[in-house]
Amino acid sequence: MTAAVISQTALQQTQSRLLARVEQAFLHPAHTVAASASIVQVAQVFREQRCTSVLVEGMGGQTGLAGLGIFTATSLHHAILDGRPLDALPVGDLARHPVITVAAGSSMGDAMVLLLRRRIHHLLVVDEQQHQVLGLLRALDVFGFLSNQSHLVAVHLDQASDLEGLAQAAGRMTELVAALHQGGMRMDWMCRLVQQLNARLFERAWQMIAPPDLVANSCLFVMGSEGRGEQLLKTDQDNGLLLRDGYTPPENLAQICQEFSDALARFGYPPCPGNIMLNNPAWRGTVQHFGQQVRQWLLMPQSDSLMHLAIFLDAHAVAGDGQLLAEVQQSLLALRVSSDVQIARFAAVAPAFIPHTSWWQRLLGRGMGAGLSVKKAGIFPIVHGVRSLALAQGISATNTAERLAALQAAQVLDAPMAQALQEGLHYLLELRLQAGLDELAQGKPVSGAVQVEALSRLERHRLQAALELVQRFMQLLRQRLRLDMV
Repeated sequence: MTAAVISQTALQQTQSRLLARVEQAFLHPAHTVAASASIVQVAQVFREQRCTSVLVEGMGGQTGLAGLGIFTATSLHHAILDGRPLDALPVGDLARHPVITVAAGSSMGDAMVLLLRRRIHHLLVVDEQQHQVLGLLRALDVFGFLSNQSHLVAVHLDQASDLEGLAQAAGRMTELVAALHQGGMRMDWMCRLVQQLNARLFERAWQMIAPPDLVANSCLFVMGSEGRGEQLLKTDQDNGLLLRDGYTPPENLAQICQEFSDALARFGYPPCPGNIMLNNPAWRGTVQHFGQQVRQWLLMPQSDSLMHLAIFLDAHAVAGDGQLLAEVQQSLLALRVSSDVQIARFAAVAPAFIPHTSWWQRLLGRGMGAGLSVKKAGIFPIVHGVRSLALAQGISATNTAERLAALQAAQVLDAPMAQALQEGLHYLLELRLQAGLDELAQGKPVSGAVQVEALSRLERHRLQAALELVQRFMQLLRQRLRLDMV
């Protein structure tokens, strides 16, 4: 079923379900066993209670919620394949601990994102006030609650056995985004959901293409809007590969990386015009080499190095050993850049990126036959301005919302400005998404350019307010980071 034929009623129902409380969904009874119980005894509980999972008490010698683990039918299957004597094997040796919990009052949308982010199939639903276990919420129940469709992208990604299967799943992602957008899904939920789905897609593809030894000794990371979790439609690839220091990669590493880049292009993610992809040798290397590179970008910038640094600051690990990326990021932030000139030079790209055409001319659409690029006029200035303030403060967050929260906590931004920037960014992302969906419906390449003259009067006022906010933020940025020095 395509987005074009999904009824408005179905979309409204989807939105309603996303806002529903977790306790409104079907919860499975939480059967418990002691950590000392044998696997055979657990299998008997499965049969007698007609269940596929049990909670395991006394994990790690702890009591209460902290001491709960979970053992599922999948865990039982693995235990059987291991060939160990099940009658003498304590379930506590194989149970997963701790159990991921969700509050009964949380939304189903939050539960779905949590399942995808943690890559699990069960959530323990708890009453936080009473400190009681209410039951187990399974991933299949969440998906069934949220959608009338017989499948979701996440299930297809997990079940895909080859690149062709992943390509089919990737093809449904735009339809899902369109349906959720038309149903009024909150922008932050949608961004988080798409980021998790993309991360799972990239991870599965990398695991299929790269040998296990390379996967274990490397970190595949994405950057830019994908790294920040602010990309909704498929745009250019921005990714790289870190190798563990001392590790000798396969001789055909270049071929492996090219195959991965080709696979993403097949999934609908076009190559980056600037060649910021792991098939480019400049965007893969050891932790030590890459650490030196990013520090040089900041301290001795040349040509496009400041833009490369900006893109890398948003890096997010999607496969392999994420600690490798964390090491490079921590070494960069540890510099605690003290030079005002360095920060000003880095931040100065934000206002320079705004088109020279006056904002009111852009708003009226004069001379904007190709449409207004809200990315240039508003999204990038907000994102890069916030990123610059975060770099100056040594803030490690890579998502704009998280950076804004940290900047507010550090009293760099007051609460009204932080909230206004977050709301303004979400509105501009929404405009760009709708423009991109309209282009797809017309069979055009996605540019995200907004046809201002086609907006309603209310939407024009909202756009004007967002652009005026950008101007105020740029003024604040000039004062705080002394952009007059560059």
